[in-house]
Amino acid sequence: MAGIDYEAEYNNRARVPEHPAIIEGWARDAAAYREAHPPRSFAYGDSERQAIDLFAGTGEEARPLVMFIHGGYWQGLHPAYFSHLARGLNARGIDVAVPGYDLAPTVHVGEIVDQMRAAAGRLWRETGRRVTVAGHSAGGHLAACLLATDWAAAGLPADLVPGAYAISGLFELRPLLTTSVNRALGLQPAEADRLSPLLWPAPAGRALDAVVGARESDEYLRQSRTIAERWATAGVATRFEALPGADHFTVIAPLADPGSAMTARVAELARWLPSPMGRGAGGEGVRRKTSGFG
Repeated sequence: MAGIDYEAEYNNRARVPEHPAIIEGWARDAAAYREAHPPRSFAYGDSERQAIDLFAGTGEEARPLVMFIHGGYWQGLHPAYFSHLARGLNARGIDVAVPGYDLAPTVHVGEIVDQMRAAAGRLWRETGRRVTVAGHSAGGHLAACLLATDWAAAGLPADLVPGAYAISGLFELRPLLTTSVNRALGLQPAEADRLSPLLWPAPAGRALDAVVGARESDEYLRQSRTIAERWATAGVATRFEALPGADHFTVIAPLADPGSAMTARVAELARWLPSPMGRGAGGEGVRRKTSGFG
């Protein structure tokens, strides 16, 4: 990886100068959705940010459950900015939980991973349902971590998280060490490796979609492609997709649309149950796609 300008590759705000207007749009749309569709909120931990908003889907009583984890490089943004992303799945009869987590530098990345595990466990105790996890950017990293967690060791169902939909995720953290992103994180090489799900035992029999905007950096494309390919060889049902025209900030917009291909795919994962060797949830092994879900 010598010769790569990691600062340029991972500084998404510099790559997308219009990001402030996009984030303002998220906050505005999220506030409107919360007003029209108020969530049920409950705590899963002691701090103010360790809380979950649960947006109920329409229709049947036994609804599938998706947990969406926001991004911000583990150090920024607020879960309330992403409430509107529940709209698409809610309209398809799926409940959506949006958890918060404490931010670096107050806590380390490993603590955030543990908090998201606690949130998933709290959802199980609250609802009795498996949790399909979707996440964006740092949330994509956390989604992969939850998919690869040994839940049985924690006294929870082994298949508590049967599938994950990671959007613009980070699965190998060592490239961040020399970037401005790491000022708040304070990651050291051994810790970065320990928190990289790409280096963990692959969760065979489960499903992972690794999706990224086609206009994102080569490193973001590499990270998603690599985890899809590597985990596929170990029995995970994986998909890799680069969404045409999407950058790091616009890539999540389709989740707010009930009719989008992204929403349809997450709904498919939410209704899927794992089976041996990664069969199901869209196929066996990695599937490379550039547009749509066919």
